[in-house]
Amino acid sequence: MALYTADARRAVAFPLGGLGTGHVALCGDGALRQWQLGGPPNHAGLLPDSFFALRVSSLEPPDDVVRLLRAAPLPPHPRPAANVSDADVPDADVTWRWPFVADTTFEAAYPFARVTYHDPALPVAVALEAHTPFVPLDAEASALPLVRYRFTIRNASAGFRHGFLLGALQNAAGWDGVTPIRGTRGAGYGGNVNRLLRRPGQSGVLMDHPGLAEDDPAAGELLLWTDAPAAVLPRAHDADALLRFVETVRLVTPTQLGDYSAAALRSALAYGAAPLRAPSGPSPAGHTWDAGVAAAFALAPGQSTTIDIVHAWWFPNRYADLDRFGPQHRYGPTRFWVGNHYATRFGGALDVLDAYLADADRLDAASRAWADAVAASDLPEPLRETIAAQGTLVRSPSVFRTADGRTFAFEGALGASTRNWNGDAGGSCPLNCNHVLNYEQALARLFPSVGRDMRETEFAVQAPDGSIPHRVVLPLYLPQLHGVPIGGPERPALDGMLGAVLKTYRSVLDGAGVPWLRSHWASLTSLMSYISEKWDRSGDGVLRGDQPCTYDISLHGPNMFVGGLWLAALRAMEEMSELVGAEGAYRETFEKAAIAYDAELWNGEFYAQPSTGQEYDFGAGCLSDQLLGQWWAHELGLGHILPADRVRTALRSIVRYNLRTHFEPHGYREFADGDETGLVVCSWPHGGRPAVPLRYCDEVWTGVEYQVAAHCLYEGLDEEALAIVRGVRARYDGTRRNPFNEIECGDHYVRAMAGWSLLTAWSGVRHDATAGTHTRGARAGRFPYVAGTAWGTLTVAEDGSVTL
Repeated sequence: MALYTADARRAVAFPLGGLGTGHVALCGDGALRQWQLGGPPNHAGLLPDSFFALRVSSLEPPDDVVRLLRAAPLPPHPRPAANVSDADVPDADVTWRWPFVADTTFEAAYPFARVTYHDPALPVAVALEAHTPFVPLDAEASALPLVRYRFTIRNASAGFRHGFLLGALQNAAGWDGVTPIRGTRGAGYGGNVNRLLRRPGQSGVLMDHPGLAEDDPAAGELLLWTDAPAAVLPRAHDADALLRFVETVRLVTPTQLGDYSAAALRSALAYGAAPLRAPSGPSPAGHTWDAGVAAAFALAPGQSTTIDIVHAWWFPNRYADLDRFGPQHRYGPTRFWVGNHYATRFGGALDVLDAYLADADRLDAASRAWADAVAASDLPEPLRETIAAQGTLVRSPSVFRTADGRTFAFEGALGASTRNWNGDAGGSCPLNCNHVLNYEQALARLFPSVGRDMRETEFAVQAPDGSIPHRVVLPLYLPQLHGVPIGGPERPALDGMLGAVLKTYRSVLDGAGVPWLRSHWASLTSLMSYISEKWDRSGDGVLRGDQPCTYDISLHGPNMFVGGLWLAALRAMEEMSELVGAEGAYRETFEKAAIAYDAELWNGEFYAQPSTGQEYDFGAGCLSDQLLGQWWAHELGLGHILPADRVRTALRSIVRYNLRTHFEPHGYREFADGDETGLVVCSWPHGGRPAVPLRYCDEVWTGVEYQVAAHCLYEGLDEEALAIVRGVRARYDGTRRNPFNEIECGDHYVRAMAGWSLLTAWSGVRHDATAGTHTRGARAGRFPYVAGTAWGTLTVAEDGSVTL
């Protein structure tokens, strides 16, 4: 497990929640923040009065210690990082009835997070392990709107100890997820209902807001649950009342009889064991209720116990109330309901819990197996950290699933990096931006069914001329962005369209099947014809003219960034045409294009761009992304599409010229500063920087860094690769930036899912479902392995043999 202590806890915020279900973050200090259970993404979302606390008592002499299970906020870093907010503590000004613990340590092995609480006054040792089930290849099992918090309490004293673990949760039904809440007062609150839940061996509080219309965006349910013997306060006005409740709970009969068995504790707590009276009925106007479960424990010296507390939620209504690029349509007050997929599987929050409990052993074991497969692997530490953190991007608020089962992604979740024209709440640059998702490998590799689904959506919005806009309008029945200015860039992104071909072949290799490929073959050939007719008018295989791309501008004239993707797409089409038994001139075009591109762009060190005089062209610059197409070719097992020696030379040049260890302000977004290490998007090592250079050239994008690093590994340049990845992980070490939230245009930016390719590149093992084969690994070791139709661990012996 990755360990975060002292100042390295400051920015740690570990996302918990299922695929497309929203999340809450467990932070390095033990607090719960970044509540995003429904509604638009909001990195600053705070649900007050939702916390854990502990009371530990003794029989005699009188001894009663109470603590909030979170540490005091760390002082701000003397040099806070720009464009991030994970270190913010929005409730830092709250005065609590109970003291904080003295310190915490935080460990992570996704999907598990572990907080150990330290306090010399506590006579017990306390640790929390939290997770949401995560099972590779099983999107449904990984899409539970639920978090299980498992506390381990060990009596570290010489005397008998008993006490209560408090789990507190606010009824958030009615909250829009953005408007600030003051205590229990908030817009949308009023008429909230908390119902006591009592079932054999279980207790808790079921929360809803029955006064809301069924289609209200904030209508839904929350559940606070435990299977431990517990006293329950179903309704409270504030956190003070919850803590006072725990102060007054007593265990009279167990103490008199000396019987602290689970049955005796349940009996003693069944009908109330505190004089504190809970309010009744719905909450007053403008307010909601808090609720708490106080789970009892009793421990002899050295004895331990575990207590489970679960948060579950169910918010069925999602609306396409997101930003819309392209022309503005006058839809008036119409709301476009798209729903949440998980809500079609469950009838409410209690149904979510029961589904988990019915399958908890399998789900938890599989989740543990994945965490162990990564943590115990022979990957170098920075690669291991990267692969572990990729799952947090997959299940971040940047990705959601609508009621019809389709998966959609923002570029990121609006946050500190978007506080300009775009604000800091909502989804960044919707939707399914294909040129950004060109870098994504984690989502489609971990959940191939989701990858196929996103390709089907891409082809569903294809224009009659064969082009594919780089953004999707939701709902899909609305006019799509055909023949209109889109934004970021204005016209359909050429790199994104070429990526559609590559991502389709990836799905085929991961097991989508030839019939599935045949069903999309007409779309693929139409797309390739459109590209050829628009950009290869000379017929020499080189794409020329205005080429819109992921830098939110157009490149002009031949360049290897677009050209490499074109070469890889031609090779992918050649392979796929053989699978479906179709004819095409893809090989012929590839061979002449590869020769032409190499001859025209190679400058002896890297692939540059002939000067065109157009704004934003990089010309003599060394573009870190220049070999994106070759990276894709390796990911798809297509081999070298450019001369191997020149590819390696270009990669060395990229690292030599673009990997920096000192940064000055440059006028754009700062994702690396001071003496940090980062790979800039582009540099001009021999001069010639244009007056209007490539947009974002001085920025540092982790998605590009991971892509270049993985490519270095494919080419045997291990030191160069590790230098890049070490730089990323050092920047995101918890002191100033969150290890589980990589930033670009928003939080949890999906381009960063390129990090998954480090796994395949290091292990050298690849699965091809079309041939039913595994490519043998190039280096010895034990690695996690996801093969499209199965997953587990893989061991490569010194002789090259592979054991699955």
